[in-house]
Amino acid sequence: MEATATSEHELVKICMAELCKKAGFANCGNLVQRDLEFICDSIESATGVLISLSTIKRLFNGQFSRQPQVATLNAISMFLGYQNWQDFKLNKSKELVAAISNGTAKEPITTSPVLQKNKSRILLIGGLLIFAALGLFAVLSLHKRAAGNFEKAKFTINKTTLNDLPNTVVFKYNIDDVIADSFFIQQSWDRNRRVKIEKNHYTLTDIYYEPGYHLAKLIANEQVIKTIDVSIPTDRWFFYAKEKKPGSLPQYIVPLHPFKEGCLKLDKDEVISSGVDIQKDHTYIQVYFPSVFKSSSDNFVLKAKARVNDLNNNVCPYLMCEVFCQRNFTFFISNPKGCASEQNAQFGENYLGGKTHDLSALGSNVKEWQDIEFTIKNKKVSIKINNVEVFTSGYNQSSGMITGLGFISNGLPEVAFVSLQTLDGKNIYSSDFDK
Repeated sequence: MEATATSEHELVKICMAELCKKAGFANCGNLVQRDLEFICDSIESATGVLISLSTIKRLFNGQFSRQPQVATLNAISMFLGYQNWQDFKLNKSKELVAAISNGTAKEPITTSPVLQKNKSRILLIGGLLIFAALGLFAVLSLHKRAAGNFEKAKFTINKTTLNDLPNTVVFKYNIDDVIADSFFIQQSWDRNRRVKIEKNHYTLTDIYYEPGYHLAKLIANEQVIKTIDVSIPTDRWFFYAKEKKPGSLPQYIVPLHPFKEGCLKLDKDEVISSGVDIQKDHTYIQVYFPSVFKSSSDNFVLKAKARVNDLNNNVCPYLMCEVFCQRNFTFFISNPKGCASEQNAQFGENYLGGKTHDLSALGSNVKEWQDIEFTIKNKKVSIKINNVEVFTSGYNQSSGMITGLGFISNGLPEVAFVSLQTLDGKNIYSSDFDK
Protein backbone atom coordinates (compact mmCIF):
# COMPACT_ATOMS: atom_id res chain seq x y z
CA MET A 1 0.00 0.00 0.00
CA GLU A 2 2.88 2.38 0.78
CA ALA A 3 4.36 1.84 -2.67
CA THR A 4 0.99 2.48 -4.31
CA ALA A 5 0.50 5.72 -2.34
CA THR A 6 3.96 6.87 -3.33
CA SER A 7 3.24 6.14 -6.98
CA GLU A 8 -0.03 8.08 -6.80
CA HIS A 9 1.75 11.02 -5.17
CA GLU A 10 4.37 11.07 -7.92
CA LEU A 11 1.68 10.86 -10.60
CA VAL A 12 -0.03 13.93 -9.12
CA LYS A 13 3.29 15.79 -9.30
CA ILE A 14 3.67 14.80 -12.95
CA CYS A 15 0.09 15.92 -13.62
CA MET A 16 0.67 19.34 -12.00
CA ALA A 17 3.89 19.85 -13.97
CA GLU A 18 1.97 19.21 -17.20
CA LEU A 19 -0.79 21.57 -16.04
CA CYS A 20 1.76 24.32 -15.41
CA LYS A 21 3.21 23.86 -18.89
CA LYS A 22 -0.24 23.73 -20.54
CA ALA A 23 -1.21 27.02 -18.82
CA GLY A 24 1.88 28.69 -20.29
CA PHE A 25 4.04 29.04 -17.17
CA ALA A 26 7.70 28.08 -17.30
CA ASN A 27 8.27 27.66 -13.57
CA CYS A 28 5.59 26.30 -11.24
CA GLY A 29 7.56 27.45 -8.21
CA ASN A 30 7.17 31.15 -9.08
CA LEU A 31 3.38 31.27 -9.46
CA VAL A 32 1.63 34.16 -7.70
CA GLN A 33 -2.03 34.28 -6.67
CA ARG A 34 -3.17 35.88 -9.92
CA ASP A 35 -1.44 33.07 -11.86
CA LEU A 36 -3.21 30.45 -9.75
CA GLU A 37 -6.56 32.23 -10.23
CA PHE A 38 -5.98 32.19 -13.98
CA ILE A 39 -5.29 28.43 -13.90
CA CYS A 40 -8.45 27.79 -11.84
CA ASP A 41 -10.53 29.90 -14.23
CA SER A 42 -9.02 28.14 -17.27
CA ILE A 43 -9.90 24.71 -15.85
CA GLU A 44 -13.42 25.89 -15.04
CA SER A 45 -13.92 27.33 -18.53
CA ALA A 46 -12.71 24.13 -20.20
CA THR A 47 -14.38 21.55 -17.96
CA GLY A 48 -17.12 23.30 -15.99
CA VAL A 49 -15.48 22.13 -12.76
CA LEU A 50 -14.48 24.75 -10.22
CA ILE A 51 -11.32 24.03 -8.22
CA SER A 52 -10.62 26.24 -5.22
CA LEU A 53 -7.55 28.43 -5.08
CA SER A 54 -6.37 26.75 -1.86
CA THR A 55 -6.68 23.30 -3.47
CA ILE A 56 -4.69 24.18 -6.58
CA LYS A 57 -2.04 25.84 -4.40
CA ARG A 58 -1.67 22.69 -2.25
CA LEU A 59 -1.41 20.51 -5.35
CA PHE A 60 1.32 22.66 -6.86
CA ASN A 61 3.21 22.68 -3.55
CA GLY A 62 2.73 18.93 -3.04
CA GLN A 63 1.13 19.65 0.33
CA PHE A 64 -1.33 16.79 0.66
CA SER A 65 -1.09 13.75 2.90
CA ARG A 66 -4.09 12.00 1.34
CA GLN A 67 -4.93 11.53 -2.30
CA PRO A 68 -6.81 14.62 -3.66
CA GLN A 69 -10.46 14.22 -4.59
CA VAL A 70 -11.02 12.24 -7.77
CA ALA A 71 -13.31 15.01 -9.12
CA THR A 72 -10.42 17.48 -8.84
CA LEU A 73 -7.95 15.15 -10.55
CA ASN A 74 -10.51 14.29 -13.23
CA ALA A 75 -10.96 17.99 -14.07
CA ILE A 76 -7.22 18.63 -14.32
CA SER A 77 -6.76 15.50 -16.44
CA MET A 78 -9.58 16.57 -18.77
CA PHE A 79 -8.00 20.03 -19.09
CA LEU A 80 -4.79 18.28 -20.17
CA GLY A 81 -6.66 16.34 -22.86
CA TYR A 82 -7.27 13.03 -21.09
CA GLN A 83 -10.67 11.45 -20.48
CA ASN A 84 -10.23 11.42 -16.70
CA TRP A 85 -7.68 10.71 -13.95
CA GLN A 86 -7.71 6.98 -14.66
CA ASP A 87 -6.92 7.67 -18.31
CA PHE A 88 -4.04 9.94 -17.29
CA LYS A 89 -2.58 7.30 -14.96
CA LEU A 90 -2.96 4.55 -17.55
CA ASN A 91 -1.16 6.63 -20.19
CA LYS A 92 1.66 7.53 -17.79
CA SER A 93 2.05 3.90 -16.75
CA LYS A 94 2.30 2.83 -20.40
CA GLU A 95 4.95 5.49 -20.95
CA LEU A 96 6.88 4.18 -17.96
CA VAL A 97 6.72 0.59 -19.15
CA ALA A 98 7.77 1.68 -22.66
CA ALA A 99 10.68 3.66 -21.22
CA ILE A 100 11.80 0.65 -19.19
CA SER A 101 11.56 -1.60 -22.25
CA ASN A 102 13.57 0.88 -24.34
CA GLY A 103 16.17 1.32 -21.65
CA THR A 104 15.46 5.07 -21.30
CA ALA A 105 13.98 4.94 -17.81
CA LYS A 106 16.16 6.06 -14.93
CA GLU A 107 17.36 3.05 -12.94
CA PRO A 108 20.03 2.51 -10.30
CA ILE A 109 23.28 1.18 -11.82
CA THR A 110 24.40 -2.21 -10.44
CA THR A 111 27.10 -4.75 -11.25
CA SER A 112 25.58 -7.55 -9.18
CA PRO A 113 25.26 -10.69 -11.37
CA VAL A 114 22.22 -11.82 -9.39
CA LEU A 115 20.38 -8.54 -9.90
CA GLN A 116 21.32 -8.42 -13.57
CA LYS A 117 20.00 -11.96 -14.02
CA ASN A 118 16.68 -11.14 -12.40
CA LYS A 119 16.31 -7.67 -13.91
CA SER A 120 13.69 -8.66 -16.46
CA ARG A 121 11.66 -10.54 -13.86
CA ILE A 122 11.70 -7.53 -11.51
CA LEU A 123 10.60 -5.17 -14.26
CA LEU A 124 7.81 -7.53 -15.32
CA ILE A 125 6.50 -7.87 -11.77
CA GLY A 126 6.74 -4.10 -11.28
CA GLY A 127 4.72 -3.48 -14.43
CA LEU A 128 2.06 -5.99 -13.37
CA LEU A 129 1.80 -4.33 -9.95
CA ILE A 130 1.26 -0.92 -11.57
CA PHE A 131 -1.59 -2.22 -13.75
CA ALA A 132 -3.08 -4.10 -10.78
CA ALA A 133 -3.10 -0.88 -8.75
CA LEU A 134 -4.78 0.98 -11.60
CA GLY A 135 -7.41 -1.71 -11.84
CA LEU A 136 -8.09 -1.48 -8.10
CA PHE A 137 -8.57 2.30 -8.29
CA ALA A 138 -10.91 1.88 -11.25
CA VAL A 139 -13.04 -0.64 -9.32
CA LEU A 140 -13.16 1.60 -6.25
CA SER A 141 -14.20 4.56 -8.41
CA LEU A 142 -17.17 2.60 -9.76
CA HIS A 143 -18.52 2.20 -6.21
CA LYS A 144 -18.75 5.99 -5.80
CA ARG A 145 -22.11 7.50 -6.47
CA ALA A 146 -22.27 9.03 -9.95
CA ALA A 147 -23.43 12.65 -9.98
CA GLY A 148 -26.28 13.61 -12.29
CA ASN A 149 -29.74 15.12 -12.90
CA PHE A 150 -28.11 18.57 -13.05
CA GLU A 151 -30.83 19.78 -15.41
CA LYS A 152 -33.38 19.40 -12.59
CA ALA A 153 -31.71 22.07 -10.46
CA LYS A 154 -33.50 25.41 -10.03
CA PHE A 155 -31.70 28.66 -9.26
CA THR A 156 -33.10 32.24 -9.10
CA ILE A 157 -32.38 35.48 -7.22
CA ASN A 158 -34.04 38.57 -5.78
CA LYS A 159 -32.24 41.71 -4.61
CA THR A 160 -33.47 43.39 -1.42
CA THR A 161 -32.39 46.86 -2.60
CA LEU A 162 -31.58 48.50 -5.93
CA ASN A 163 -28.15 50.15 -5.79
CA ASP A 164 -27.33 50.19 -2.08
CA LEU A 165 -24.15 48.75 -0.65
CA PRO A 166 -23.90 46.38 1.08
CA ASN A 167 -26.66 44.62 -0.86
CA THR A 168 -28.39 41.45 0.35
CA VAL A 169 -29.41 39.02 -2.38
CA VAL A 170 -31.92 36.21 -1.80
CA PHE A 171 -31.05 33.03 -3.70
CA LYS A 172 -33.89 30.58 -4.32
CA TYR A 173 -32.81 27.08 -5.26
CA ASN A 174 -34.00 23.49 -5.43
CA ILE A 175 -31.47 20.65 -5.57
CA ASP A 176 -33.66 17.86 -4.18
CA ASP A 177 -33.54 15.82 -7.40
CA VAL A 178 -29.86 16.45 -8.16
CA ILE A 179 -27.46 13.59 -7.43
CA ALA A 180 -24.21 14.81 -5.84
CA ASP A 181 -22.28 14.60 -2.58
CA SER A 182 -21.95 18.34 -1.92
CA PHE A 183 -23.54 21.60 -3.04
CA PHE A 184 -22.46 25.25 -2.85
CA ILE A 185 -23.53 28.70 -3.97
CA GLN A 186 -20.69 31.04 -4.90
CA GLN A 187 -21.68 34.67 -5.33
CA SER A 188 -18.93 35.72 -7.79
CA TRP A 189 -15.49 34.85 -9.17
CA ASP A 190 -14.09 35.06 -5.63
CA ARG A 191 -13.83 31.51 -4.27
CA ASN A 192 -13.79 32.88 -0.72
CA ARG A 193 -17.43 33.84 -1.26
CA ARG A 194 -18.74 30.28 -1.32
CA VAL A 195 -21.47 28.93 1.00
CA LYS A 196 -22.44 25.29 1.45
CA ILE A 197 -26.12 24.43 0.92
CA GLU A 198 -28.18 21.31 1.66
CA LYS A 199 -31.12 19.44 0.17
CA ASN A 200 -34.60 20.13 1.52
CA HIS A 201 -33.61 23.77 1.99
CA TYR A 202 -34.59 26.33 -0.64
CA THR A 203 -33.35 29.78 0.38
CA LEU A 204 -29.96 31.35 0.97
CA THR A 205 -29.37 35.03 1.66
CA ASP A 206 -25.93 36.45 1.01
CA ILE A 207 -24.39 39.92 1.09
CA TYR A 208 -22.62 41.60 -1.81
CA TYR A 209 -20.14 44.07 -0.34
CA GLU A 210 -18.64 45.24 -3.64
CA PRO A 211 -20.41 46.81 -6.63
CA GLY A 212 -20.12 45.41 -10.13
CA TYR A 213 -21.37 42.68 -12.39
CA HIS A 214 -21.14 39.28 -10.72
CA LEU A 215 -21.76 35.73 -11.90
CA ALA A 216 -23.35 33.67 -9.14
CA LYS A 217 -22.82 29.92 -9.42
CA LEU A 218 -24.69 26.85 -8.22
CA ILE A 219 -22.09 24.11 -7.72
CA ALA A 220 -22.48 20.34 -7.33
CA ASN A 221 -19.40 18.20 -6.64
CA GLU A 222 -17.12 21.08 -7.70
CA GLN A 223 -18.96 21.40 -11.02
CA VAL A 224 -20.87 24.55 -11.94
CA ILE A 225 -24.38 23.44 -12.94
CA LYS A 226 -26.28 26.78 -13.00
CA THR A 227 -25.29 30.44 -13.17
CA ILE A 228 -27.11 33.72 -12.62
CA ASP A 229 -25.97 37.23 -13.54
CA VAL A 230 -26.14 39.67 -10.62
CA SER A 231 -25.72 43.39 -11.30
CA ILE A 232 -24.90 45.70 -8.38
CA PRO A 233 -24.60 49.13 -10.05
CA THR A 234 -23.53 52.46 -8.57
CA ASP A 235 -24.58 55.01 -11.25
CA ARG A 236 -21.86 57.24 -9.75
CA TRP A 237 -18.20 57.02 -8.87
CA PHE A 238 -17.75 54.78 -5.84
CA PHE A 239 -14.64 54.57 -3.67
CA TYR A 240 -13.37 51.84 -1.36
CA ALA A 241 -10.23 50.19 -0.04
CA LYS A 242 -9.43 46.50 0.52
CA GLU A 243 -6.64 45.21 2.67
CA LYS A 244 -4.43 42.75 0.81
CA LYS A 245 -5.25 39.60 2.74
CA PRO A 246 -7.69 36.73 2.00
CA GLY A 247 -11.29 37.29 3.03
CA SER A 248 -10.91 41.01 3.73
CA LEU A 249 -14.02 43.14 3.33
CA PRO A 250 -14.08 46.51 1.60
CA GLN A 251 -13.94 49.74 3.56
CA TYR A 252 -16.09 52.37 1.90
CA ILE A 253 -14.62 55.84 1.46
CA VAL A 254 -17.10 58.73 1.39
CA PRO A 255 -15.56 62.02 0.23
CA LEU A 256 -17.33 65.33 0.74
CA HIS A 257 -16.87 65.93 -2.98
CA PRO A 258 -15.09 63.49 -5.31
CA PHE A 259 -14.28 66.17 -7.91
CA LYS A 260 -11.48 68.46 -6.78
CA GLU A 261 -9.21 70.78 -8.75
CA GLY A 262 -10.58 69.41 -12.02
CA CYS A 263 -9.81 65.79 -11.00
CA LEU A 264 -11.50 62.70 -9.72
CA LYS A 265 -9.50 62.19 -6.54
CA LEU A 266 -9.46 61.47 -2.83
CA ASP A 267 -7.54 63.31 -0.15
CA LYS A 268 -5.48 61.45 2.41
CA ASP A 269 -7.59 62.93 5.20
CA GLU A 270 -10.80 61.62 3.59
CA VAL A 271 -9.36 58.13 3.52
CA ILE A 272 -8.31 58.28 7.18
CA SER A 273 -11.65 59.76 8.29
CA SER A 274 -13.40 56.80 6.61
CA GLY A 275 -11.59 54.44 9.00
CA VAL A 276 -8.90 53.15 6.62
CA ASP A 277 -5.50 52.53 8.24
CA ILE A 278 -3.22 53.83 5.50
CA GLN A 279 -0.18 52.22 7.15
CA LYS A 280 -1.52 48.81 6.12
CA ASP A 281 -1.16 47.34 2.63
CA HIS A 282 -4.37 48.30 0.82
CA THR A 283 -5.72 48.35 -2.70
CA TYR A 284 -7.60 51.58 -3.44
CA ILE A 285 -10.46 51.28 -5.90
CA GLN A 286 -12.62 53.85 -7.68
CA VAL A 287 -15.29 52.49 -10.01
CA TYR A 288 -18.34 53.48 -11.99
CA PHE A 289 -21.05 50.91 -12.78
CA PRO A 290 -24.16 52.03 -14.69
CA SER A 291 -27.53 50.34 -14.30
CA VAL A 292 -27.89 49.97 -18.06
CA PHE A 293 -25.17 48.87 -20.48
CA LYS A 294 -25.50 48.49 -24.23
CA SER A 295 -21.95 48.46 -25.63
CA SER A 296 -19.73 45.49 -26.54
CA SER A 297 -16.43 44.95 -24.74
CA ASP A 298 -14.92 43.79 -28.06
CA ASN A 299 -15.00 47.30 -29.57
CA PHE A 300 -14.27 50.45 -27.55
CA VAL A 301 -11.78 53.27 -26.94
CA LEU A 302 -10.87 54.32 -23.40
CA LYS A 303 -8.91 57.56 -23.06
CA ALA A 304 -7.76 58.89 -19.71
CA LYS A 305 -5.26 61.19 -18.07
CA ALA A 306 -4.28 59.70 -14.72
CA ARG A 307 -1.60 59.36 -12.06
CA VAL A 308 -1.10 57.87 -8.59
CA ASN A 309 -0.83 59.81 -5.32
CA ASP A 310 1.51 57.49 -3.41
CA LEU A 311 0.60 57.16 0.28
CA ASN A 312 3.38 55.02 1.72
CA ASN A 313 6.37 55.56 -0.54
CA ASN A 314 5.76 52.27 -2.39
CA VAL A 315 8.80 50.94 -4.20
CA CYS A 316 6.54 49.77 -7.03
CA PRO A 317 3.48 52.04 -7.27
CA TYR A 318 1.05 50.91 -9.94
CA LEU A 319 -2.01 52.11 -11.81
CA MET A 320 -4.53 49.57 -13.08
CA CYS A 321 -7.03 50.61 -15.77
CA GLU A 322 -9.98 48.26 -16.10
CA VAL A 323 -13.04 48.06 -18.31
CA PHE A 324 -15.44 45.77 -16.49
CA CYS A 325 -17.34 43.21 -18.55
CA GLN A 326 -19.98 40.53 -18.14
CA ARG A 327 -17.37 37.79 -18.44
CA ASN A 328 -13.63 37.55 -17.84
CA PHE A 329 -11.45 40.57 -17.07
CA THR A 330 -10.20 43.39 -19.32
CA PHE A 331 -7.40 45.40 -17.74
CA PHE A 332 -3.72 46.28 -17.75
CA ILE A 333 -1.31 47.52 -15.10
CA SER A 334 1.36 50.17 -15.51
CA ASN A 335 4.16 50.77 -13.04
CA PRO A 336 7.82 51.88 -13.18
CA LYS A 337 9.78 49.87 -15.73
CA GLY A 338 11.99 48.37 -13.02
CA CYS A 339 8.87 46.76 -11.54
CA ALA A 340 7.74 45.06 -14.76
CA SER A 341 7.77 41.62 -13.12
CA GLU A 342 4.78 42.71 -11.02
CA GLN A 343 2.71 43.82 -14.01
CA ASN A 344 -0.35 41.88 -15.18
CA ALA A 345 -2.87 42.23 -17.97
CA GLN A 346 -5.88 40.31 -19.20
CA PHE A 347 -7.99 40.60 -22.34
CA GLY A 348 -10.82 38.08 -22.64
CA GLU A 349 -9.42 34.65 -21.83
CA ASN A 350 -5.86 35.84 -22.47
CA TYR A 351 -4.14 36.43 -19.10
CA LEU A 352 -0.59 37.78 -19.15
CA GLY A 353 1.54 37.64 -16.01
CA GLY A 354 4.61 39.80 -15.72
CA LYS A 355 6.74 36.94 -14.43
CA THR A 356 6.24 34.87 -17.58
CA HIS A 357 5.64 37.61 -20.18
CA ASP A 358 7.61 40.72 -21.07
CA LEU A 359 5.21 43.55 -20.20
CA SER A 360 7.93 46.14 -19.62
CA ALA A 361 6.61 48.29 -22.49
CA LEU A 362 3.59 49.09 -20.31
CA GLY A 363 5.88 50.68 -17.73
CA SER A 364 5.61 54.39 -16.93
CA ASN A 365 6.21 56.84 -14.11
CA VAL A 366 2.69 56.57 -12.71
CA LYS A 367 3.37 59.25 -10.09
CA GLU A 368 3.34 61.74 -12.97
CA TRP A 369 0.39 62.42 -15.30
CA GLN A 370 0.12 59.79 -18.04
CA ASP A 371 -2.06 60.02 -21.16
CA ILE A 372 -3.60 56.60 -21.72
CA GLU A 373 -5.43 55.26 -24.76
CA PHE A 374 -6.79 51.71 -24.49
CA THR A 375 -8.46 50.42 -27.66
CA ILE A 376 -10.06 47.11 -28.57
CA LYS A 377 -11.20 46.59 -32.15
CA ASN A 378 -12.69 43.22 -33.08
CA LYS A 379 -10.83 41.59 -30.13
CA LYS A 380 -7.50 43.18 -31.12
CA VAL A 381 -5.90 45.21 -28.34
CA SER A 382 -3.81 48.38 -28.64
CA ILE A 383 -2.46 50.41 -25.72
CA LYS A 384 -0.88 53.85 -26.09
CA ILE A 385 0.88 55.75 -23.31
CA ASN A 386 1.65 59.41 -23.96
CA ASN A 387 0.57 59.02 -27.62
CA VAL A 388 2.99 56.15 -28.32
CA GLU A 389 1.69 52.65 -29.00
CA VAL A 390 3.52 50.46 -26.49
CA PHE A 391 1.58 47.21 -26.52
CA THR A 392 -0.66 45.06 -28.73
CA SER A 393 -2.40 41.77 -28.06
CA GLY A 394 -5.63 39.90 -28.77
CA TYR A 395 -8.06 37.26 -27.60
CA ASN A 396 -10.74 34.90 -28.94
CA GLN A 397 -13.56 34.65 -26.38
CA SER A 398 -15.86 37.66 -26.11
CA SER A 399 -16.32 39.07 -22.61
CA GLY A 400 -19.84 40.31 -23.40
CA MET A 401 -21.11 43.81 -22.71
CA ILE A 402 -19.25 46.62 -20.94
CA THR A 403 -20.58 46.92 -17.39
CA GLY A 404 -18.35 49.64 -15.92
CA LEU A 405 -14.89 51.13 -15.64
CA GLY A 406 -12.41 51.76 -12.88
CA PHE A 407 -8.97 52.84 -11.72
CA ILE A 408 -7.17 50.78 -9.08
CA SER A 409 -3.85 51.27 -7.29
CA ASN A 410 -1.77 50.68 -4.17
CA GLY A 411 -1.92 54.45 -3.83
CA LEU A 412 -4.75 56.89 -4.50
CA PRO A 413 -5.63 57.15 -8.22
CA GLU A 414 -6.21 60.64 -9.61
CA VAL A 415 -8.00 61.09 -12.95
CA ALA A 416 -8.10 64.43 -14.77
CA PHE A 417 -10.07 63.19 -17.75
CA VAL A 418 -11.78 60.00 -18.89
CA SER A 419 -13.68 59.10 -22.06
CA LEU A 420 -15.10 55.67 -22.87
CA GLN A 421 -16.64 55.44 -26.35
CA THR A 422 -17.64 52.95 -28.99
CA LEU A 423 -15.45 52.83 -32.11
CA ASP A 424 -18.00 54.91 -34.03
CA GLY A 425 -17.83 57.68 -31.42
CA LYS A 426 -20.91 56.86 -29.34
CA ASN A 427 -20.39 58.05 -25.78
CA ILE A 428 -20.49 55.40 -23.05
CA TYR A 429 -19.09 57.63 -20.30
CA SER A 430 -17.01 60.80 -20.28
CA SER A 431 -16.08 63.59 -17.89
CA ASP A 432 -13.37 66.19 -17.36
CA PHE A 433 -14.40 66.40 -13.67
CA ASP A 434 -14.73 70.17 -13.62
CA LYS A 435 -18.01 70.03 -11.74
